[in-house]
Amino acid sequence: MTLHESVSFPRESTIADIAAGEKVCPVCSREAQDEYVPLLSVDEDLAKLICANAPNTAEFQAVCARCIRLFERAKDHIVADAAMQKDGSHVLSTPLRLDADERFTGKGVTIAFLDSGFYPHVDLTTPRNRILAYRSLIDKDGDLSSLFQPDVASWHGMMTSVVAAGNGSLSNGFYRGIAPEADVVLIKLARTGRITDENILEGLEWVIENREKFNIRVVNISAGGDEELSYLHDPLSQAVERCSQLGITVVCAVGNSGHLPDHPVVPPASAPSSIAVGGLDDNNSINRAKRGMYRSSYGPTIDGLQKPEVIASSIWVPAPILPNTPTAQQADLLETLDKAADDKLHQIIRENNGIDPELDAALDRPVHSIRQIIVLKIRRENVITRHYKYVDGTSFSAPIVSSIVAQMIEANPSLQPNQIKRILITTAERLPHYEVDRQGWGVVDPRRAVAMAISMR
Repeated sequence: MTLHESVSFPRESTIADIAAGEKVCPVCSREAQDEYVPLLSVDEDLAKLICANAPNTAEFQAVCARCIRLFERAKDHIVADAAMQKDGSHVLSTPLRLDADERFTGKGVTIAFLDSGFYPHVDLTTPRNRILAYRSLIDKDGDLSSLFQPDVASWHGMMTSVVAAGNGSLSNGFYRGIAPEADVVLIKLARTGRITDENILEGLEWVIENREKFNIRVVNISAGGDEELSYLHDPLSQAVERCSQLGITVVCAVGNSGHLPDHPVVPPASAPSSIAVGGLDDNNSINRAKRGMYRSSYGPTIDGLQKPEVIASSIWVPAPILPNTPTAQQADLLETLDKAADDKLHQIIRENNGIDPELDAALDRPVHSIRQIIVLKIRRENVITRHYKYVDGTSFSAPIVSSIVAQMIEANPSLQPNQIKRILITTAERLPHYEVDRQGWGVVDPRRAVAMAISMR
């Protein structure tokens, strides 16, 4: 089948119709701001790539110039490094899905992460170690050794920091964050996954004390406090306000209880100066028509404030797998099996006995049955490659916004927290058919936010 045969508009539609505004782009579902480009006029490999990743099942002959530029920039990376899904499309990166401005990488900006634990992932440490400091607040001496010893609490902070600032070194740079050159400071708050108001407050106080030493301009908090409290009487909320006054932008996950009757926004996300981030479900697509809401918490707060202010990708987010763990072993085995020849499957499973009990139990099954199990397990375990998997929760939408903030500060270092917040909500785009309370001012737009930051120099 030729390219011309495989992509065509319905007969009644013409490129002229679309240019006149009667149709939206079949790939991104945007009304084109500039002309439509016939696919037959672009490189054949580029056209095939666009068609393979187009969320529309309908046939088409042209797309907007914006989509052409988007895929032109990413083509080589997608072909060489993006994991392919069973339908022939690719697992897209966060910068690509949000159309981030690649000119800005967070260089020269430090983001502090407050979390339950961390690990020095290679996406942060190579080719340059960008971890400026690590501090464990559960040990008076800082307990540096705990950074290098993965435990049950390490994976969460590792993922949040890499989602924001990872350079995608294990995917040749493809599954990177939006601020892949930002420096980071890692602050371990608790011994287990449970984090209290007091833990977060202690972490913010450490940030305030060390802000000049490490040039901390952004704080990411992917943890929620204990209960609803007014910022007028809450020490944690007041610490957020102090950060803002000192030039530190505080970005907080809003929580994941939007599906429950009670969905309160608690400190620190409920503090007036914080940027509270809710969740977007974009279905791993650049198509705006496929966007929906994640089950994130929402206000108004006990003080009557609109929270969240913005939303960002909160599901289908590529993140690193914690090395030297059973999860890493399983992902490695699943990728090996998925790529192996049929006559090698039984041998590979036997040689890796004990890693996955379901696969061990399938040794007596025929090849086609094992193939089905492999596909189901890859989907169920959210495996992208042996090094990355999908994660979900507003814990990961917050660092996406933190990385955009780092871009904005790189583009305009004079920006203050209140200006950064105003830019983000001004440039955001609301989802149709969803309540304003759930999404605030809408989906963050990294490219527009950076452009407005530049205009305010």
